[in-house]
Amino acid sequence: MPETVGDIGEFGLIRRISSLLNKEGVRSERVSLGIGDDTASFLPRPGYEVLVTCDCMVEGRHYLPGRIRPYDLGRRAMTLNISDIGAMGGRPLYALVSLGLKPEILVRDVEEMYRGFLAELNPFGASVIGGNLTTSGNGMFIDITLVGEVEQGKAVRRSGAGPGDVILVTGYPGQAAAGLQLLLRTADDSKILEHPLVKIYNTPSHRALLGEAIAKAGCATAMIDTSDGFLGDLGHICEESVVGAELFKEKLPVSEALREAAFTLQRDPYDFLLGDSDDYELVMTCRPQDVTLLRSVAVRCCPVPLTEVGRITDRALEITLLLPGGERRPVKPSGWDHFRLSKNSGSGV
Repeated sequence: MPETVGDIGEFGLIRRISSLLNKEGVRSERVSLGIGDDTASFLPRPGYEVLVTCDCMVEGRHYLPGRIRPYDLGRRAMTLNISDIGAMGGRPLYALVSLGLKPEILVRDVEEMYRGFLAELNPFGASVIGGNLTTSGNGMFIDITLVGEVEQGKAVRRSGAGPGDVILVTGYPGQAAAGLQLLLRTADDSKILEHPLVKIYNTPSHRALLGEAIAKAGCATAMIDTSDGFLGDLGHICEESVVGAELFKEKLPVSEALREAAFTLQRDPYDFLLGDSDDYELVMTCRPQDVTLLRSVAVRCCPVPLTEVGRITDRALEITLLLPGGERRPVKPSGWDHFRLSKNSGSGV
């Protein structure tokens, strides 16, 4: 019989996790104390700012239990946090992982989650340096605190956009939202897990390497990831920068996979692109003369396009969609809200 967490207990599970991390993880020379004491400690690097973020994934709210593999669940949970560090132009360093587990969960599934964490951390030389375990009777949760760094003065914030700046976005926002709807629609079909958009929903890709490169280039005026959806997060930039935006509908990047999924779901693909969707792409702004430089940076380190989709305006908090025929349509930023009553959002279930 496979071992459960209840079989080996909290401290037995800690020993198993610690052993796995020592064998398969990366240990930074700047970590002076890792797993095994009351706290972890590390030495900050002179000339760099420390970045700290945290994100929580709750069973049935942020992922569908039984519809995602434990390894992919670990990757997804860590990607959420890496994306936040990357959106500031930083690089992840150390993770603290807290898990709420049911006693009947298999130990091997917990180990696979940690392998998922490491799959995202190891390429950066980042490591898990601590965390916490507790029992959870109403469903599992994963709570990660991620520490990163960015060169002092290089962090890209939401608050720097100015009128006349160009708006750019990586990749194809909205694909994860369509993947979730496909997953919900075909809940009994195991083959749906192999659909490319379902994979994008279950295991999204971060753009942290590009975010870091953009910060080093020093020409982005604002940047954010699309964890709340493209339009919702553009709205955050507008709010923090006290500006507005104009978007050109014909320039918004819609992938062929999204068009096909929207046809299957009998939806407009732009509903997915402009609505709730946790794709973890980057939205950034820059001066018009810096677009070429940003694109050259993207070509060197990002496997997806960087598309110019609009302009920043001086009409604070006002976002307008310009249609091909010349019509101007006001649009309201509506990103994911954890406390809003919603059944099928892109960021939750």
